[in-house]
Amino acid sequence: MLNLKVRLTLTKDMLHKYSIDQLQMIANDIREDIIKMLEHAGSGHSAGPLGLADIFTALYFDVLNHDPKNPDWPDRDILILSNGHCVPVRYAAMARAGYLDREELMTLRQLGSRLQGHPERQRLPGLETTSGPLGSGLSQACGIALAHKMDHVLHRWVYVIMGDGETDEGNVWEAAMFAGSKHLGQLITIIDRNNIQIDGPTETVLALEDYKAKWEAFGWHVIEIDGNNIEEVIDACAMAKAIVEKPVTILAHTIPGKGVEFMEYDFHWHGSPPNHEQALTALKQLRTLGGKIKSEHE
Repeated sequence: MLNLKVRLTLTKDMLHKYSIDQLQMIANDIREDIIKMLEHAGSGHSAGPLGLADIFTALYFDVLNHDPKNPDWPDRDILILSNGHCVPVRYAAMARAGYLDREELMTLRQLGSRLQGHPERQRLPGLETTSGPLGSGLSQACGIALAHKMDHVLHRWVYVIMGDGETDEGNVWEAAMFAGSKHLGQLITIIDRNNIQIDGPTETVLALEDYKAKWEAFGWHVIEIDGNNIEEVIDACAMAKAIVEKPVTILAHTIPGKGVEFMEYDFHWHGSPPNHEQALTALKQLRTLGGKIKSEHE
């Protein structure tokens, strides 16, 4: 059995708690890194990673129990990125958290790089699963959460990030039914509800609403939040951990392309990187917080 006193000491020593203002600045720095990575790579996805920056900041710098110096720490929480094409935001957050040097971010999608266009578990310490085909992450998370339950491991949580468009996949709902049936209370799904996918708005491609009612019908507790509000993300994760008899879905409403005016809400940026001129414009907007502050780079 885990010594809870030791557990609490380890967590306190390894995780520095940041203020909300500090977390917001980290999220903005992550967005800048995403733009630089994608522009340098010349390929990749822009809208989703930018919209997820606040969620990944909350996870890596407040919510998760983890240790960048010991990625395989046995008591760590598990984080699975199901919509693997959004991985630039994870790489950027991991670099800021200390898993890799930030200079390595510029190797995104290059031949032989550890930072492939979809996360590969065996390439980079700190990645729990390999993701490519959409819809697979929840099933993987269910398996890990069930193993924890069978082993009476009650101090670890399994988080899975999903896109709303990927829930068009039928295997998502098989996994959702399984998790509800097995009462996987340590499973927390955060769905990026940005309302776009590669072919257009989600409600035009294949309508998802009433989205909350669907998850509840499969036996899940559902929390709806503003996914670009870091404080709401942190509070929702804390609430999710208090729900012990059901898996929890956090429907995180986000703005695709968040922080870059010409990308926001535009589904065409789902799978497109910025060119050099677009990247310069995007970085200026991010560095000035949409013109609210003066940038030293101007």
